[in-house]
Amino acid sequence: MSKRLLVVDDEPNLLRAVAACLKAEDYEVSTARSGHEALMQLAGAVPDLIISDIRMPGMDGYKLARQLRGSPRTALVPIIFLTAKDETADRIEGFRAGIDAYLTKPFEPDELVAVVNGILSRVERTHSQIARLVSRSVEEVPINFQDETLTDAENRVAVAVSRGLSNKEIAAELDISVRTVENHISHILDKKGFSNRVEIARYVFEQKD
Repeated sequence: MSKRLLVVDDEPNLLRAVAACLKAEDYEVSTARSGHEALMQLAGAVPDLIISDIRMPGMDGYKLARQLRGSPRTALVPIIFLTAKDETADRIEGFRAGIDAYLTKPFEPDELVAVVNGILSRVERTHSQIARLVSRSVEEVPINFQDETLTDAENRVAVAVSRGLSNKEIAAELDISVRTVENHISHILDKKGFSNRVEIARYVFEQKD
């Protein structure tokens, strides 16, 4: 499955434009018209990345970012501000609230996509590095790992994740597409109730005899 993004903005035309731009890149995009609506959606599912305006009724972007950073469920979710506020003080307050990037309106679609891709790639690399630390070494990973709730393919992908391999490396090793690897990882996360690949790696390692 593709990465899941949440776009938060009270301007419907801008919301549609941003969503269309990201959907064209095969991202799964959901939208919210306010900070409160975003929090309601996040109570059900946590996206891979959030893009938010600052000026919104009720709860502005700063308050939303601080609340997300204060919750264990969303503390590590990347946040991008996409806003018409372009003063240095606005940027500083945004970064103090915990955002990862700051873009101004009117936005350049190519720039937005590049920033989103860059952040998500960095997150995947970070998770892969942590997974390597969790497993400690390739030799210690249980090659015969088998979870009956997972398919054979999902079990193989889980072991590869526990070795700290990236999606591209897993695809090359198992001779499958990157999209198929993403689908398997998404299914593993859903079946086991995990939130990221680091938890997959820890789970596989814990099954070692």
